[in-house]
Amino acid sequence: MNNKIKILRDNLKIQDLEGMIITNNSNISYITGMKAEGTLLITDKENIFITDARYIEEANNTITIDDEIIVMDSADISESDYLSFFANCNKVGIEENDITYSKYQNFIRIFRLKDAVETGNIIEKQRMIKDDEEISNVRKACEITDECFKHLLSFIKIGMTEKKIALEIEKFFMENGADGLAFETIVASGENSSKPHAMVTDRTIKNGDAIVIDFGAKYKGYSSDMTRTIFVGKIEDEIKELYNFILACQKRASNKIKDGANGIEITEGLEKEFNARDYSLIHALGHGVGIDIHEIPILSYRKNYILKENMIVTNEPGIYIPGKLGIRIEDTILVNKLKSEELTKSNKNLIII
Repeated sequence: MNNKIKILRDNLKIQDLEGMIITNNSNISYITGMKAEGTLLITDKENIFITDARYIEEANNTITIDDEIIVMDSADISESDYLSFFANCNKVGIEENDITYSKYQNFIRIFRLKDAVETGNIIEKQRMIKDDEEISNVRKACEITDECFKHLLSFIKIGMTEKKIALEIEKFFMENGADGLAFETIVASGENSSKPHAMVTDRTIKNGDAIVIDFGAKYKGYSSDMTRTIFVGKIEDEIKELYNFILACQKRASNKIKDGANGIEITEGLEKEFNARDYSLIHALGHGVGIDIHEIPILSYRKNYILKENMIVTNEPGIYIPGKLGIRIEDTILVNKLKSEELTKSNKNLIII
């Protein structure tokens, strides 16, 4: 059997559930290995993927006998078929964060569910621990991202727009083995860099600018996430000092990221360093990375997660001075027992182009 389904079934038993209706596309991709719209049913006896004619061929070509998943075209399923899927299940799990109330009501009606139960992100929690293949895919996505950054250091010029740099990143990814972008690229220069989630604009690069580049490649469905802040021409000594301070904090936080560490404690330690200089960490220190660019666990003083071996998380402290500049440094990190590994390996020392 598909090992991910086996683990899921074991977890369902712990919650006293006899089946589950999976609707989240990322969770379906995680379990089946394909990108296709549909609904995956885990029943008491079978695993059934219901899709439509657009995805039947892809599903049949991707799902193997070993997966033990039956592929069904929704057009061929009768009302009595729907009623039979969970006929022997008293409690069936649903993805409460993925479906609307009307869809929930529809599931109860068409499947004649006796008791539809919230599962509390059961699959997302399973996804936190990556297997060897997932780690390999994220590692490759990070390698492509690192190569792109090397390219950017010779590509970026004064007078070039943020949009041109962002387009070059996407072009590089597509020409160098990536599926495409893991998320919408951030290229924020000058005063735009003070916005943590700045939109790419037609602003041109000027002498003295800080440029925050937050980007990542997608490879075989898995993401990378890296931010580097570079500078153009002559910059003030106080900005250099601020950059080196953030870099030192980021490195100390990375050294604390390992199996058994508490995300709250790591975040609070960095926050204290920021507060001592009258700055504040205005966003989470980091987040999980995998099929989605933002997954659990979250590294924040608001979320209590204990890190485990083979989780993949980011470490991305930043300081933002409204209307002037922002500096953020981010790496994707594989959690290990002792010393964790930064999968994004691009130069983090102060770079002036």
